[in-house]
Amino acid sequence: MTQSEPGTLYKLIILYMLDKSEIPLSNTNISDFILGMDYTNYFTLQQTLSDLEASKLITSENPTSKDTLYRITDNGKVTLEYFSDRISDAIKKDVLDYYENHDISLKKDTVVVAEYYNTRGNQYAVRCQIKTNNVIIFEVDFSITGQKQAEIMCENFKNKSDDIFAYLMDMLIQ
Repeated sequence: MTQSEPGTLYKLIILYMLDKSEIPLSNTNISDFILGMDYTNYFTLQQTLSDLEASKLITSENPTSKDTLYRITDNGKVTLEYFSDRISDAIKKDVLDYYENHDISLKKDTVVVAEYYNTRGNQYAVRCQIKTNNVIIFEVDFSITGQKQAEIMCENFKNKSDDIFAYLMDMLIQ
């Protein structure tokens, strides 16, 4: 195996993960899988993500200061199609098993985003969104005092977005 082959395989695995999820995956999700399977070390993984982004095969966004989310680009999908035979069926199965065991939905249409940022001093802006097919269908913004409260609001929105959305729709429609 040549020196470039392992790096190419890591890139293809990440592209495969992103392609199969169709929702952005966090750095934590990707790291958990790659490092958990002992494919490579943390530093090589981060360099691989950086290389994929520099090559415009993936894009990243940082909705919170905690984790970066990655998406596959159209160029990434073309590249994956061309080289998908270099990923073994066993690795593909491992990715799908990881999704099932970690409750990561495949082909999910809806994405919940909750993020916060410091506006000044101890003031924070919190933005909560629900997106369907990359279109915002619900969004609410808050201005609050304290980073801890902002973190709690984001976590609660992520965990209870269905209930919150249903409640607000009921209240607004009645």
